[in-house]
Amino acid sequence: MPFIGNNLSPYVLFSISGLIAASDQTVKWLVQQTMAYGESIAVTPFFNWVHVWNTGAAFSLFANAGGWQRYFFIGIAVVVSVVLIKLIREKGHNGDAIAYSLILGGAMGNLIDRIFRGYVVDSFDFYWRDWHWPAFNLADIAIVLGALLFVSSSLLGKKANTNAESDGSD
Repeated sequence: MPFIGNNLSPYVLFSISGLIAASDQTVKWLVQQTMAYGESIAVTPFFNWVHVWNTGAAFSLFANAGGWQRYFFIGIAVVVSVVLIKLIREKGHNGDAIAYSLILGGAMGNLIDRIFRGYVVDSFDFYWRDWHWPAFNLADIAIVLGALLFVSSSLLGKKANTNAESDGSD
């Protein structure tokens, strides 16, 4: 099944990744330059602009693990990035490559934080009454969107293949 992104060159896909990482770093820099650590600015009745740090993984998993997690997550991010770069180069014309480039851009944005800051800067805080979703950043959004795009394209591709097989067409 054709999917968005067919015939995109790896250079375009790497540019998408770079734009995501650069945008993420720009927002994080602005947050650190304009807000004190822990500061929260109410924007809407369900959203705050915040300045918090995450030394752990998603949802602050391993945040208080004593410091080893920084190097562990750097290692994981490097390995994942190398694999994604290889996949984009090999399948740059494939629709899944857009998903790979989104994930790569997000991984690079958070990797830069871990290497140079020792933590990831988060700034988006969505909440309902007293319940707050864990704060996140643009890199996290790109990773989640890339993962959702990959899963949906995989499911749509399987559905199309199943329909083609049942119709007897190739």
